Amino acid sequence: MAELIAGSGKGGTLKGLAPGAKIIPIRTNLNGMKGADKKKEHLGEAIRAAADSDARVINMSLGGTAPHPSIQEAVEYAAKKGKLLFASAGNDAQKGNEEHWPAAYPNVVAVASINKAGKVADYSNYGQHTTLSGAGDDLPEWCDGKKQRYCPGGGTSSATAIVSASAALIWSHHPNWTSNQVLRVMIKTAGLKGDKPSKYVGFGGVRPRMNLLEGEGDPGDPDISPLTGERTLHTKPKDSGQNSDAKGSGKEDSDKGAAPDKVEVADSEREDSGNAQLWWAVGAGAAVLVIGGGAVLSIRRARRG
Repeated sequence: MAELIAGSGKGGTLKGLAPGAKIIPIRTNLNGMKGADKKKEHLGEAIRAAADSDARVINMSLGGTAPHPSIQEAVEYAAKKGKLLFASAGNDAQKGNEEHWPAAYPNVVAVASINKAGKVADYSNYGQHTTLSGAGDDLPEWCDGKKQRYCPGGGTSSATAIVSASAALIWSHHPNWTSNQVLRVMIKTAGLKGDKPSKYVGFGGVRPRMNLLEGEGDPGDPDISPLTGERTLHTKPKDSGQNSDAKGSGKEDSDKGAAPDKVEVADSEREDSGNAQLWWAVGAGAAVLVIGGGAVLSIRRARRG
């Protein structure tokens, strides 16, 4: 997943969508996984650690069918700190299509996988939480732990990495935007026509070039989440004269991470959504946090069959 996001392309390796992005890896696991601590939930701790770091985008290429209060609380904590959270929708559409967490939480972007034709992959979980989709079918991945050659692979985990990298590109191009504005532009410029999301692909495949090269996408209100319509941030000064009333506004938080620091500008180029080729990028400075180790990813592959 890290290679899909920020691979350098050196020595015959993959060149990621945002090779200039900085990655802070945090290894975690989910209850029920082989070797996991059955008495303790780790993912919530990992999300909180991510929220307290300098990362702006939290990529969670993992998921499970059992929600947990500590994970939900960690997700809400990260959203209030101005982080943008993406999680894979799951690879079990043909095996029950159960909801997957953390993707199903309100403040998380649930990512589906699309194939070269721009259609939802047959294994990609679907439902009301699906927000965006990314190229995830037949992407290269290491064949084994020796990392000597690539094989066709992919899944919603890979699609999530592509969507997270797209966010990094857009945020590096607009360093003063908030997480809400970055996500709103990603939704507005995605490949599905119309304002109503599909339960299969959400608002469609991410297309960062629509903003980076063609300037499309209205970032809108910096404080209101496009996922929930509620206020998650408080970036507007009280005496600014701007309307601070919105659905869900309530107690005021002190969100130091709401307005990101400046980062280097990125550029990108690719064909329209519908094929699995990766974008190339130069100088993406937005920090991306990858949660999940090889064990998690192998479990997700196994569930796909």
